[in-house]
Amino acid sequence: MTAAAGRPLPDAEPGRSRDALRARIVSAAADLLTRGGRDALTTRTVAAEAGVQAPTIYRLFGDKDGLIDAVAEHGYAAYLAAKQPHPAGLDPVDSLRYGWDLHVGFGLANPALYALMYGDPRAGRASPAAEHAEELLEAQVRRLATAGRLRIEERRAVNLIRAAAQLSADVREAVLAAVTADASLADAAGGRLAAITLRAELPDVTSLTERERGLMDEWLDRIIKG
Repeated sequence: MTAAAGRPLPDAEPGRSRDALRARIVSAAADLLTRGGRDALTTRTVAAEAGVQAPTIYRLFGDKDGLIDAVAEHGYAAYLAAKQPHPAGLDPVDSLRYGWDLHVGFGLANPALYALMYGDPRAGRASPAAEHAEELLEAQVRRLATAGRLRIEERRAVNLIRAAAQLSADVREAVLAAVTADASLADAAGGRLAAITLRAELPDVTSLTERERGLMDEWLDRIIKG
């Protein structure tokens, strides 16, 4: 809220916490993003919307990129919190399918936020919200690998799924069929699936030295690639 004369309220009002002020600025920026898209997020307009002085934004977020990252993280977290919790006990492939649909749903429901996360590249760094989404995908692929259900090595699977995740359900099923193994076929797939599974577990193996783990990783990679 701004003062009656149209000037921003001072940002050091008694009792106003730093976190509350930060949250108010992020909320104001998110509203501007929804109404006006990425171009609406200027320091001046966000400050006016939040009723603060522009230097406050730099003090709290470092720079404009810091504010943009905070808006993306806020929007992504709010979307996930509003969705049905991940069902417990899902088959690893169904779990990946659930996460895929959640990702697509976020993009459809929040196009401006999605573009902020994935369409606003900055040299040398990605949006923290996009990094969080990537970590969730990596965890789901790791679960497939440790269950012996992954046909290809983990990084390749993550890259393939990420590239296709914005497309149709038909594409989703085609990609899942390409990167995963049916549970009934996993035992009959031989050493390759076993190697993928063992490689996924390798970082947690404490009985080997770092050098031994490196050698094992190289050997497993040869088996996987045939």
